Amino acid sequence: MLRESCIVCNILTSMSFIRKYKRAGSIYLAEVENQWVKGKVVQRFIRYVGKEVDGRTVLSTSVSDAHIQEVKLYGPLLVLHHLAEKIGLPTHFGTYAPEILSMVYAHCLDYKSVNQMESWFARTDLNLMLNIEGLTESRLLRAMDFLQQTDQEKLQRDLFNSVRQTYHLGDSGIIYDVTNTYLYGKHCPLAKLGHDKEGVKGRPLIQIGLGVTKDEGIAVMHKTFDGNIHDSRTLQDLLTQFRHYQLKSGIIVYDRGITSSRNLADIKALRWDTVCGVPLTEDLKRLWRPMLQGGHSLRLEDRVPLNQTTFYVLTRHHSIGQVKGQLHLCFNPQQQLQLRDSRRADILQAQQLLKQGKTLNSGLAKFFGPRAKILSHRLAAAEEFDGYSCIFTTRKLPKDSLVRFYFEKDLVERAFRSLKGVVKLQPIRHWLSQRVVAHVFICYLAYLLLSLLRHHLKRIGVTPELALQELASMYNPN
Repeated sequence: MLRESCIVCNILTSMSFIRKYKRAGSIYLAEVENQWVKGKVVQRFIRYVGKEVDGRTVLSTSVSDAHIQEVKLYGPLLVLHHLAEKIGLPTHFGTYAPEILSMVYAHCLDYKSVNQMESWFARTDLNLMLNIEGLTESRLLRAMDFLQQTDQEKLQRDLFNSVRQTYHLGDSGIIYDVTNTYLYGKHCPLAKLGHDKEGVKGRPLIQIGLGVTKDEGIAVMHKTFDGNIHDSRTLQDLLTQFRHYQLKSGIIVYDRGITSSRNLADIKALRWDTVCGVPLTEDLKRLWRPMLQGGHSLRLEDRVPLNQTTFYVLTRHHSIGQVKGQLHLCFNPQQQLQLRDSRRADILQAQQLLKQGKTLNSGLAKFFGPRAKILSHRLAAAEEFDGYSCIFTTRKLPKDSLVRFYFEKDLVERAFRSLKGVVKLQPIRHWLSQRVVAHVFICYLAYLLLSLLRHHLKRIGVTPELALQELASMYNPN
């Protein structure tokens, strides 16, 4: 396993490549290699190769008098293709493997829409890696249609089993979350007008559920849903798929918007446990008030440090539906201070606007009486549970483990940021339902490769994006 985990790191450090240097207005070429120096990757100069003259690359006469006609993208593709082959990804796509892999790699590096893929492909060495002469838009679209027609649930399951065996992953748990993304067109049956995660109203949306491993953040499964499916319903559908993974019992972690008595019961039926957020409803506030008024919110024995934050955790027995467990009230003093200070600043600013005869939105207007007087009882009610959050668990956990499991669940949130940012999931320009689903699947495969690369690079503290960027100056010497 140690040998396997070093493969990508070795690619970063053991191969020489050509690097451009700009000096005194001229661009020179030099052969360099990466080396480890005190735990960091640094570049060592090997030899001078040549320079660029009038837009052409001329090699040094000490090496050759030949001219390089063009330089193609090679290094990042070498790493991504190695990762894909390691988990058997190319074997699942038949004759369309070159097209599908090309789109997956493009999403990892420099996403282009399908109608721009031909020109992007021509600037790469993928024709040698994938044994394909060129790409056409029509063949790429046929590849997307082929991908949509495959059994995607079985494909994801087979891929994860391959990943689990190759990387010796345990069954510690899954983190699940759901996000939405928007389409450009308004004619896709999957898309429903709604309020997206960025706060924009009126966009045609689809929902995407994503599960990643709790410890490594490696993609496990995903599914595309209609835009009007409730978050909690998406997990129900994924749990049906999850039954076939034959994983041993672990923990599923998810946010409060996904929590429901049905989901808790279904997860319990799988013999898995839950760590989930619970909305602080009025009923739950009444449940906790006696303990808070009794001065139990800041006891030393309830203190749990996490990174640069401190939590105080109160615990009691509780049931949601027919599922028994423990309810935890987590208090973050730093967050309380920030929330109160921000709200009070907004209220004071709103008071000045009222005195000027201006109208406020309903969220702030409720804090004021006649003559712009601040209603202190309403402010106190709004501030009562600032900094508090509620978590429900079906397994008895130490408080430090509980806090870490739930508040470090940003692995899946980071996955969504990667999907929407690096992988460029949104906006989706297709309008046929099957191609929308295929597009999301390609983005999922791209994230899977990036998550595997992150796993390889974890010990040296380099992000996948930075590693691929560094490799971009590595060219094929052949």
